[in-house]
Amino acid sequence: MDPIEEISRSRYARRLLDAHPELCAEADRAAPPFARAAMQAELAAGAGDDLTALQRRLRRLRQRVLLRVMARDLSGRAGLDEVCATMSDLAECSLEACLRFAGCEDLVVVGMGKLGGRELNVSSDIDLVFVHPGDAEARSRYERAGRMLIKLLSETTEDGFAFRVDMRLRPYGDSGPLVCNLEYLEAYFIAHGREWERYAWIKARALTGSLERELSAVVRPFVFRKYLDYATLGAMRRLHTEVRREVERRELAGNVKLGPGGIREVEFVAQALQLIRGGRDAGLTVKPTLQVLSLLSQKNLLPEQAAKDLCEAYVFLRNVEHRLQYLDDAQRHDLPEEGEDCELLAGMCGFASWNSFAETLDGHRAAVTRHFQAVFAEDKQQIEAWPEHPRLAALRASQRYATLPEDSRRRLDAVVPALARAAAATPDPAATIARGADLLEAIASRAAYLALLAENPPALERVARIIGVSSWAAQFVTRHPLLLDELLDDRVLYAPIELESFSRNLRAQLAAHRDDAERQMNDLRELHQAQVFRLLAQDLVGLLTVEKLADHLSALADLTLEASIELTWSQLSRRHRDGAPRFAVIGYGKLGGKELGYASDLDIIFLYDDPDERAPEAYARLAQRMNHWLTTHTSAGVLFDTDLRLRPSGASGLMVSSIEAFEGYQEKDAWVWEHQALTRARYCAGDRKVGSAFESIRQRILKRKRDQPDLAREILAMREKMHAAHPNKSGLFDVKHDRGGMIDIEFTVQFLVLAHSHQHASLTANLGNIALLGMAAGLGLIPAALAERCREAYREFRRLQHALRLNGAQYARVPADAVAAQVGSVRELWRTVLAPAAQATADGT
Repeated sequence: MDPIEEISRSRYARRLLDAHPELCAEADRAAPPFARAAMQAELAAGAGDDLTALQRRLRRLRQRVLLRVMARDLSGRAGLDEVCATMSDLAECSLEACLRFAGCEDLVVVGMGKLGGRELNVSSDIDLVFVHPGDAEARSRYERAGRMLIKLLSETTEDGFAFRVDMRLRPYGDSGPLVCNLEYLEAYFIAHGREWERYAWIKARALTGSLERELSAVVRPFVFRKYLDYATLGAMRRLHTEVRREVERRELAGNVKLGPGGIREVEFVAQALQLIRGGRDAGLTVKPTLQVLSLLSQKNLLPEQAAKDLCEAYVFLRNVEHRLQYLDDAQRHDLPEEGEDCELLAGMCGFASWNSFAETLDGHRAAVTRHFQAVFAEDKQQIEAWPEHPRLAALRASQRYATLPEDSRRRLDAVVPALARAAAATPDPAATIARGADLLEAIASRAAYLALLAENPPALERVARIIGVSSWAAQFVTRHPLLLDELLDDRVLYAPIELESFSRNLRAQLAAHRDDAERQMNDLRELHQAQVFRLLAQDLVGLLTVEKLADHLSALADLTLEASIELTWSQLSRRHRDGAPRFAVIGYGKLGGKELGYASDLDIIFLYDDPDERAPEAYARLAQRMNHWLTTHTSAGVLFDTDLRLRPSGASGLMVSSIEAFEGYQEKDAWVWEHQALTRARYCAGDRKVGSAFESIRQRILKRKRDQPDLAREILAMREKMHAAHPNKSGLFDVKHDRGGMIDIEFTVQFLVLAHSHQHASLTANLGNIALLGMAAGLGLIPAALAERCREAYREFRRLQHALRLNGAQYARVPADAVAAQVGSVRELWRTVLAPAAQATADGT
C-alpha cells in the first residue's frame, strides 16, 4: 500500500494534509528516519524568533516529524525503537530550544517516565521536573524560565500544541514549587518521598543543564536501596491494586495501558525487579523497558520464556497504543468497541479483520497477566501459629518483636512456621530452628530481608538446609544477611565458580562507585562473601573436595588482593608514578600453599622493585592503605584478617621491602624457620615482574646446599616450640598440632625441600604437601608406600578439620582411635626422615 494511503487511515493525517499539501513529502517512501540533527538545525534556524514565531516553528516541526514517523511506522519501515527514539529526540530538541529562548540553558529539565527512558509515544504528555543549580534565592529566575518553557510547548495555537507538559511529579505535586534545587529535592526524598515516587523516578534523566552526575547522586539512593529490596513487591502490589480499582471504577478494561494485561503491567514487572536489585547491581539501573527485561533474563532473574513473552507483548501493545493515537493525535489508550475505528485499528496493525486482531491482542494480554501474577502473586494462606520451641518463644516475647512495624510482624509470623516446616527435613530440626531464630532475630528490623524470605519459600527451604548442616554457615549468613540473595536460584547457587566473571563484575561494581570509597570497601566484601557463600553451599552438598575448595578460596583471595592494589593505588595521594605500581603481594602459609579455608587469615608480605627515590615512602603508604582496606570492619564486615609478621625482621621490620632488601635478608639474616615458610610462599597479586623476581630469589634460597643434621635439629627445635604452644589435655587427638598430625607432615615436607632441592630442583615447586610427598617418593627420598599412606592421612586430617570447623569447633580434635592408622603412618614418616638426620631418638622426640 502507498504510504499516503497508509496514513490516510489517520483522521489527523488527513486533516493536516488537506490543510498543508506540501507535507505529503514527509510520507514519501524514500524519506529516511527524521534525524536529531535535522530537528536541531530546523530549531536553530529560528534564533531570532519571537514567542509566537517559535511556537509556530515548534508545532510545525512536530507535524512534519509525526507524519514521517507515522508513514514509516505504518508501512513497516520503522520499528518501535525508531518511533520512540524519534519522538524522544523531538521532545529533547524542543526543550533545548525553549531554554535558549528563555536565556536559561543551565536549568536542568528532568525527563520522567517514557521520556526519561527514551520510550516516548507519538501523542504523549511529557512528565517533567525542573531543578536549578543555584540557591533558594535564585529560584524566581528559573521559575520564569520554566513557565516560559511550558507556555512555548503546551499552549494551543492555530497550529495545535508541541507537547502537553505535566509537572505533577515534582516534590509536593501541584502544591510544590515549580522549580527546586538539588538540596530541596534531596531533603524531600529523605523526609517525604513515598514508595510510588521511587517507581516514578526510576526512569528520571537529566535532559538539559550540567548536573546529570549530581542529580544521579541524589536520585539513585532514593530509588535503589543498597540491599535487596523485596519489600517493594508489597508496595507495588498496593499500587497496582489502586490502579486496578481505578480501572474498574472508570470501566477501563479495554485500556491497553492500564487494563489487565496491559502496558503498565509489563512495566510493573520490569521495574519491580529493578527496584529489588538495582541497588546491588548497577547494570539493572538502565531505563528502557525492553532492555531491562532482556537483562533480567540474562541474569536469570526472570525466566527466559517470560522475558520473551513480555517483550513481544510490550512491542505489540505499544504499537497498538501508537495506532490508537495516530487516529486523532490524541493521548488515547482505550480500544474501540465497534464501528469504523475497529476496522481502521485492525488494518493499521496489519490484520485483515477485527476478530483476528482481537484474538492476537487477547493472547498477548493473557501472557502478560500470567507472568505478572507469577511475579506478584502473594501467598494468601492463613497465618499459622508459631511452633513450640524455647528459642522461638524468646523471640516472640522480645522487645524487638513487639516494636516491629505491622508489615514486618506479619511477615515474621508467616516465615516462622514455614521455617519450622523446612527444619523438619534437616538432620537436627531443633538445632535448625534455633539457628534460624538467630537469623530471623538479626534481620527482623530490616523489612527487606524478611520480605525476601516471605516472598520466596524455596529460598527459606535452602536457608534451612544450609544452616541445618553447619553452625558456621548459620553464623556466616546471620552476620551477612545480604547473602540471602544467593539462595534465590539453585542454578546460580550451585553453578561452577567462574573467576573471570567474578573479576569483571567486581571491577564493574567498583568503577560504578569510584567516588565513594566506603561503598567500594563494602563492594569488595559483599562480592567476595557472595562467592564464598556459593562455595559453601556447594561444599555442604558434597560438590567440592577440600582441596578443590581451597583452590577456589585461594584464587578468590588473589583476585580480591589484585583489585585492592588497583583501588588503593588509584586513591593514593602523591603517587610518584602514573602507571601501575611496581609492587606485589606475596602469600605465605595457607594462602601461599593454596590451602585457604573459609575463615583463614592471610599471611602476606609486600615487595616492590622501583629505583625512584620516592618509592619507599609511596609503597609504604600503599601497603598501609591496602592493609587498612583489607582489615577494617565496615558495615559489611571484614574482608580478611592479615598477618604481616613473616616480612623481613618480623613485626619490627618495615611493612614493605624492596626486592633487593628482601634478597639480602633471605641470604644473610633469615632463620631456618623463615626458609621453611618460603617453601609455601608464592606471588599472589600486583606487578608480575616483582613476582618473578621474588620467585627467583625463593628458588635460589631453597636450592642452597645445607648440612642435613643441623637443618633437622633446627626444624625439630621449632616443632617442639609449636607443640609446647598448643597443649592438649582433652584426651582427644588434635589433628593439626599433636604428634603424628598435620604439622608433622608439613615439617617433614619442608625438611625434604630444604635438604634435597640442591640436587632435585623440582622440589622447589609450590605444589602443596600432598604433591610434594609424591614427588619425594618418586625421587627415592622416602618409601613410596609410606608416602602414599601419609598423603591419604593428610587428606583425611584436612577433611576432619574442615568438617569440625563447619560446625563451630574451636579445635580440630577427634577420638584417637578414629585416626590411629593415619597417626601411625605420620609418626613412621617422621622417624624415617627427621630422626636419622638429627641423630635423635627413635620416636622423634
